[in-house]
Amino acid sequence: MNHLNNTNRPDKELSPEQSEELLKVLKVRFEKNANRHKGIEWASVQARLNENVDKLWSLNEMEATGGEPDVVGLDSTSGEYIFIDCSAESPKGRRSFCYDREALDARKEFKPQNSAIDMAASMGIELLTEEQYRELQQLGKFDTKTSSWVKTPDAVRKLGGAVFCDRRYDTVFLYHNGAESYYAARGFRGSLRV
Repeated sequence: MNHLNNTNRPDKELSPEQSEELLKVLKVRFEKNANRHKGIEWASVQARLNENVDKLWSLNEMEATGGEPDVVGLDSTSGEYIFIDCSAESPKGRRSFCYDREALDARKEFKPQNSAIDMAASMGIELLTEEQYRELQQLGKFDTKTSSWVKTPDAVRKLGGAVFCDRRYDTVFLYHNGAESYYAARGFRGSLRV
């Protein structure tokens, strides 16, 4: 897929051609992974995307950074479809970041390029919560070689920590690290409601 870097575009809109290309990719993934969204029809998802074209830009950013976003549910209250990064490992274009801006600013040397929270915000997505991460793991085996930052409880963050998850030994683990840490095998997964 030919993605354009839209971060410098103030309108954050895809061209009609980009939108069409992205929708094709999303539809193929949706149909190939029907177990992730039982009872949901692509026509309904596409209609919702057509009504919320601003969300296509965020989905394109998820795709461009290796997230392979797919529908994993429908919020029965709001009617929103929930897209989550479903790449087998933590998205390649979102690794080697510390947790948040405070952690990035605290590093005196060897600063990473960005933080997970800042990049997610710039993409218009949210980091997964631990609960969302565990729900994703019910749909397949993810992060068997990598790990992903997840939303950190305020009490932990105030003490300088941050949390991440991975899957090892067929079990999902939640760990902690200093928020300023970063590793080549740790990224983050995001969610987007449409």
